[in-house]
Amino acid sequence: MSETSPVQRRPAGELEASVLAALWAAEGPLSPAEVQSELGGRLARTTVTTILTRLHVKGAVSRTRAGRGFAYSPIHDSAGLTARRMRSELDKQDDRGTALARFVSELTTEDERLLRSLLDEAEADGADGAGGPLPGAAP
Repeated sequence: MSETSPVQRRPAGELEASVLAALWAAEGPLSPAEVQSELGGRLARTTVTTILTRLHVKGAVSRTRAGRGFAYSPIHDSAGLTARRMRSELDKQDDRGTALARFVSELTTEDERLLRSLLDEAEADGADGAGGPLPGAAP
């Protein structure tokens, strides 16, 4: 019996990240075939279409009709997507205070200073804490 090497699986989210990177670099909306081309053709078009559909369901990309298919655009930039994911995880918690406390306790000193500064700016600007963007945050 011959030995076969185990199938190498990609890290979770790697394909979505690659597809999003292609969309962020684009000048406008891309079809699945155009995304496939931007990725060097290393993924099947059906795989790219599946990833784009999943990203659309997750609210990470928008789509518009383009012929018989769709063209896709990112809804957020990379920082905006990270913020959305952080908020989504926080929304899943019953004890938000503990989750936030643990998050803050793991910040580096530099990140803690930055967070304090952003919160101070938001307070000075009269932000009501209702989820509006912090100063300097991308939309």
